[in-house]
Amino acid sequence: MAHTGRITQQRIGVLMGGQSSEREVSLRTGRAVHQSLVRRGYDAVSIDVSADLHRQVTEQKIRIAFLALHGPGGEDGTIQGFLETIGVPYTGSGVQASAVGMHKIVTKTLLAAHGIPVPAGTVVMRGDAVVSLGKVLKAAKTTLPVVVKPASQGSTIGVTIVRRQKQWTEALALAHRYDHEAMVEAYIPGHEVTVSILGSAGATPMVLPAVEIVAPDGFYDFSAKYQKGKTQYLCPAPLAAKILKQLADLGLRTYQVLGCEGAARVDFRITPRGRPYVLEINTVPGMTETSLLPMAAAEAGIDYDSLVERILQSALNRAKRMGQDVKRESA
Repeated sequence: MAHTGRITQQRIGVLMGGQSSEREVSLRTGRAVHQSLVRRGYDAVSIDVSADLHRQVTEQKIRIAFLALHGPGGEDGTIQGFLETIGVPYTGSGVQASAVGMHKIVTKTLLAAHGIPVPAGTVVMRGDAVVSLGKVLKAAKTTLPVVVKPASQGSTIGVTIVRRQKQWTEALALAHRYDHEAMVEAYIPGHEVTVSILGSAGATPMVLPAVEIVAPDGFYDFSAKYQKGKTQYLCPAPLAAKILKQLADLGLRTYQVLGCEGAARVDFRITPRGRPYVLEINTVPGMTETSLLPMAAAEAGIDYDSLVERILQSALNRAKRMGQDVKRESA
């Protein structure tokens, strides 16, 4: 049955896939979002993003883009800039927040400047002459173990926890396979928790209940994220009220410092003594059946279809700023 309270009559293109290393996850997110919009009675079509995206958007008469793209090209401001150029409003954060949020080093620098706690670390460029572990640890002002990761990837792709000297060279090479900048930062023992934030036009964004992630071997890697049953999720996170309040405040501050819109997810590590550190922000959080944003929303009483519609609203807010009317009937 068609949903009579649709917030727009315009055709929505769900942009998914693309060519990043997170393509398969993006396709799963996109399919789930598309099915949700159709259930709600929206005129929605799926678009697997490729080099002829402009032709696809034009031929399909897309008036609004729902972004379900993950990784470089989809989360880093690239697709956002393209859509702004052709005048198509889109969901989520804008060009600047997307570009900053995707680049872990820039995010970390900005957050540190605003007094938001981040792990100690340093950057190793591909081709640097001296990359001995000892010198890097000294520059990072830390000791083993360390986390080595590409500056601009998601889904824990290219990430290694280096616990012993003999792992260093291979870990650095793996990170550099995905990015010319590798981030080396202190490993924070303790709890892994994520906090999702849902933007609202003209109001303070809504902070959703925190989710604690209990991964096998303590490492929330790609397979732990996307294979059902591998990881335990505790929602709401069974942490002290004081820590949960800290996480909510830091998550919201991170979202606001970067200038995010729509939905975003902030990932934390919390030491055994209860000190939180922001690891990164995801400006296009996953919306698959195992994703953390829908899980947190459900705990807050927001079902999947309502969550999708709330994210869609961020595109309508952007359309309004662009001087477009996306509530009228399509021609």
